[in-house]
Amino acid sequence: MTSDKAPGKTTATSGSGDIARSLELLWGTGEPPSRGPKRGLTLDRIVGAAIEVADAEGLDAVSMRRLSAELGTGTMSLYRYVPGKAELLDLMLDRVQGNLIDTAGDPAADWRVTVDGMARVQLELYRRHPWLLKVNQTRTVLGPSALRSLEFALAGLKGMGLTDPETISVIITVQSFVTGIARMEAETVEAVRETGVTDEEFWGRQVPFLDRAMASGGFPLLAALADDTFSADFDHFAFGLRALMDGFESMVTRAAARTAES
Repeated sequence: MTSDKAPGKTTATSGSGDIARSLELLWGTGEPPSRGPKRGLTLDRIVGAAIEVADAEGLDAVSMRRLSAELGTGTMSLYRYVPGKAELLDLMLDRVQGNLIDTAGDPAADWRVTVDGMARVQLELYRRHPWLLKVNQTRTVLGPSALRSLEFALAGLKGMGLTDPETISVIITVQSFVTGIARMEAETVEAVRETGVTDEEFWGRQVPFLDRAMASGGFPLLAALADDTFSADFDHFAFGLRALMDGFESMVTRAAARTAES
């Protein structure tokens, strides 16, 4: 939570604070705050306020001082509930992960429905909380929501008949694909905001140069592309997701064949 960078650049790392304290707060095993905390102030409210600020202004806007102003309390009162920004980030991540579970509903018996729902809900999560793209989550502190989310995915993918490492790899593959699409969307918005130039204006300024390049004969494959090749109406997310599921289908078929032979 340091500098104002594009959505694709990380500015914070999960699990970078006191991991034991984060886990205590996530699982509710720590000691309750003492020394007379402000009435009505709770850890739940602090985390909720932090997410609201991040959603509205980005992750860099989240600070203990800012939250104290939002909640109408002294900064030191917040430290009775959470040690600092690093631990607060761990709580924020688990909270939004819980929202993902609530939105997704129960796991489906058909793994295809599970994969499709997992991808679409994850994309919506990034759209709702674009600051997630700024967080390095390679070492996530596993709270109850994170584990329930993983349990949800495993239940829906059980019917694939894959090995445990392969099933986890399915989850990682889908998440990586969705993250790429979400980052592309967020960085497009960021580019417009930073430059004041719309996509239409940006590409329009290049048309005269591109027309000359295509007419030169030096790029025959590009020149032969259909007029709608780069249309914004084409759903790259849906296309990529179908391609992934077609690949998974082949793996499921091979796994079933191996089972039948054994």
